[in-house]
Amino acid sequence: MAQPSQILLAHGSGGRLMHDLIHELFQHHFSNDILDELTDSAVISKLPDGDYDICFTTDSYVVNPLFFPGGDIGKLAVCGTVNDLAVVGAQPLYISCGFIIEEGLDYDTLAKIVESMAEVAKREGIKIVTGDTKVVEKRSADKLFINTSGIGLKPKQLQLGTQYVRPGDKVIINGTIGEHELAILLARGEFEFEARIQTDCAALTGLIQDVLKVTDKVKFMRDPTRGGLATTLNELVSGMGFGILIHETRIPVRDEVRAICEILGYDPLYLANEGKVVIVVAQEAAEPVLQVMREHPLGKDSQIIGEVIDEPKGKVILRTEIGGHRIIDMLTGVQLPRIC
Repeated sequence: MAQPSQILLAHGSGGRLMHDLIHELFQHHFSNDILDELTDSAVISKLPDGDYDICFTTDSYVVNPLFFPGGDIGKLAVCGTVNDLAVVGAQPLYISCGFIIEEGLDYDTLAKIVESMAEVAKREGIKIVTGDTKVVEKRSADKLFINTSGIGLKPKQLQLGTQYVRPGDKVIINGTIGEHELAILLARGEFEFEARIQTDCAALTGLIQDVLKVTDKVKFMRDPTRGGLATTLNELVSGMGFGILIHETRIPVRDEVRAICEILGYDPLYLANEGKVVIVVAQEAAEPVLQVMREHPLGKDSQIIGEVIDEPKGKVILRTEIGGHRIIDMLTGVQLPRIC
């Protein structure tokens, strides 16, 4: 594939252009046995002694606006890093935070964001242990950018990854999709919708640990953020010897989200989420997992939305409400920039 002459907003969308950028530039030059796993968090320690592996992740947050219904950039930064650790099976322990602040930002605004981060970290039992602060000239940034990195511990015996997925496995999600991206859209004030949509931004460690306690049959987990559920499932099947069939009638979408998507021409499958996890489990474990998820506040709307299939390999197929089938591809453009 020919390299682009310029970086576009779509290169940060979580879709195909971002996927290509990561593989053809970053992975090409940085390739090593840890990075090439391309998991949400790197398993960086496989020591022969002890019961745990060390997991490490990093992310940057540039969301606009800084505050939105149900959250803010600080809450988003901590929850996002926590979730990237949680979906590889790790218990998050420590976080760093780096602030890039534009000259002129109100002190009270920064204070509210820092307090929000501290509140989430305290609630999740995580320590913010190091950080960095930079202030840049006015118009050199957009108010505030935050980078967070996280460290956690994963039990050595827990093995997750696409290589463990088999036809017949079930695909589960812990609730309704699309709220985060639409909450950001409405907070920008560009449309006069009266829908009350809040971000689903939440830390998923408790829910995920409950699942891991009830079964050892979990094969794969990922949080469907940029690019949404459709892109996450396409990443799962890419280059693999299996496909995924999902059922339109089983995918939970709030009526308000569906209505706005119909007006604006969006597809909820491609909208970003910040409090959702996709879990692939063995068929026999699906119902016990679903039950324990529904008992958790963040999983009361959990559904088995599909299954892993033999054919077509490397494809995600949607069985529509009227019984037809269509291919669900990876996001190829960008629906809304700077959503996280």
